[in-house]
Formats: sequence, structure tokens, C-alpha cells
Amino acid sequence: MTPKTLHLIGAPVDSGKDRKGCIMGPDAYRTAGLAETLSALGHLVTDTGNVVADTNDIAEHNHLIALPQTVGWTSALHRAARDLPAQAVPIFLGGDHSLALGTVTGIADRAAAQNRPLFVLWLDAHSDFHTPTTTSSGNLHGTPVAYFTGREGFDAFPTVTNPVPTENICMIGLRSVDPAEHAALADTNMSLADMRAIDEGGIRAPLAEFLAKVEAADGLLHVSLDVDFLDPDIAPAVGTTVPGGATLREAHLVMEMLCDSDRVTSLDLVELNPFMDERGRTASLMVDLTASLMGRRVFDRPTRSFA
Repeated sequence: MTPKTLHLIGAPVDSGKDRKGCIMGPDAYRTAGLAETLSALGHLVTDTGNVVADTNDIAEHNHLIALPQTVGWTSALHRAARDLPAQAVPIFLGGDHSLALGTVTGIADRAAAQNRPLFVLWLDAHSDFHTPTTTSSGNLHGTPVAYFTGREGFDAFPTVTNPVPTENICMIGLRSVDPAEHAALADTNMSLADMRAIDEGGIRAPLAEFLAKVEAADGLLHVSLDVDFLDPDIAPAVGTTVPGGATLREAHLVMEMLCDSDRVTSLDLVELNPFMDERGRTASLMVDLTASLMGRRVFDRPTRSFA
């Protein structure tokens, strides 16, 4: 694999939901040796530190949790993603999934400036296709895909200048989708692979089909990897555990296929809650998966013990 210029960008976003702890995510990745692991693979790695949320005069909302803070993170992360050096491949260290409100829209602007289409691979148990007017929980980490595809209802947020077409999105690992999201998704042409489809036909086929589409369009590919894409038996450090997620082998296959495609130009690592981890096993697994995405082969994986 050709060495890449990787920028680690801390996004300690903890405003997208009630349960706290994701603020510690970026430092957990650092402690688990993400920079050192990627450097050992031959990449040029720069840790740019943590982004700081913008301040604003938006009032607190009676239903939406931490609306002003989430809007502040969205604008700050949008700039951080949009204004990267030309050759940089950013890895955003979250932080809850509301960070993608900013990262994906910033990357979309960056892609538009290069006159290239942006594709998004959403590896998650949830579709995150709620709007502020449909979410019953008020948790804004369930809204980023709706936002960056240009759905209505985000009046308090920055205007999305380059919405991602829904046909450019693939979701893999779905197993917890609310009725309102299900109805809205039915009106799109997203590629959707829930866990039943994966159980019946395997995880390779939907990903290979999507990667062929990215290749044909000469597109940029943003990957958003949520800890709850994984089965909680192997990745317990997440506040939204849903049984029946991707296995260790399935997750590494996805990462290795992404590496083989050489199409990934940006990455989110989200929803890691170190407070809920077991001796750092989830953080270490996420580092290992990132290493597979960035060129580590199956025979090169380290032996780990958490006994």
C-alpha cells in the first residue's frame, strides 16, 4: 500500500446523547497506540490535537439535547474537515456520532472543490436518519445522515452546501432502525445491508458492489465506523449496544476490502466510551481495525491478551 499522509483529529464530542463518556474517546485511541501503529505501517502520521467547539448564541431546546453545543461542534468540525491540506487523509477520533454532522459536510465541500463525487460508507447498527423534528429521544447523534443528505428540519444548523446524494451512501450492519427512519429510508435509493442480509449472504457482496460503484465514478470515499457496528461481545465500550453485530472476522474483512480498494480518503471512529470498556479492549480493537484499513495484513496482526 502506498504510504499516506494521515492526520489524526480529535473530536471529543459528547453532546449528541444523554449518556456521557465519549469525550474520552480521542485520548483512548491515543493511549491504545493508534499513531504508533499507523506509523509502523509506513504512513506519515500527524496528530493535530483536539478540535474545540465553536461558541454561538443558540438557545437551549426543550426537546433536543445540547443543541447549542452540537451546532458548535458541527461548524468547527466542518471547517477542520474542509480546510485540510490537499494530500491529507483525516481520521476523526470521536466522540459520539453527531460529529459526522460536521465531518461529512466538510469533506463533501472538499470533494466538491476537487470536482469529485463523495461516497459514504456507514458502518453502524443505526441508520441515524432522524431529523430534529422526528427524533423522539432528542439525541442528535441519531441525525447526521439526514443532515448531510439535505433533509429538512435542521434550521439551527449551518446550511449544507453540498449534500451527499442518497445513492452515494451504503449502510452495512443495520439492526436498530426506528419506524420514522424506516419510512424515510424507503423513499431513498441508499444501499442498505442489515444483519439479516449479512447472515444470509455474507458481508462481502454488498460492500464489493458499493466499492465497484465508487470506483466507476472515480469517487472519494468517507467511512464512518461506529463501535456499535461490532457485536457488543467483542466491543463493549459503547452506550448504544445492540446484540448481533459484526464479528471480528467480518469487521476485519470489511477493513481489508476497503484497503484493497484504495478509495478511502477520510474516516470517522465514533461512539467509543472508554468508561464502559474492559481493560481497553474496544479501543485496541478499533486501532486494529484501522490498521487493517491502512494496510496491515491478516498474518501481521498482533497477539493480544486481556486476561
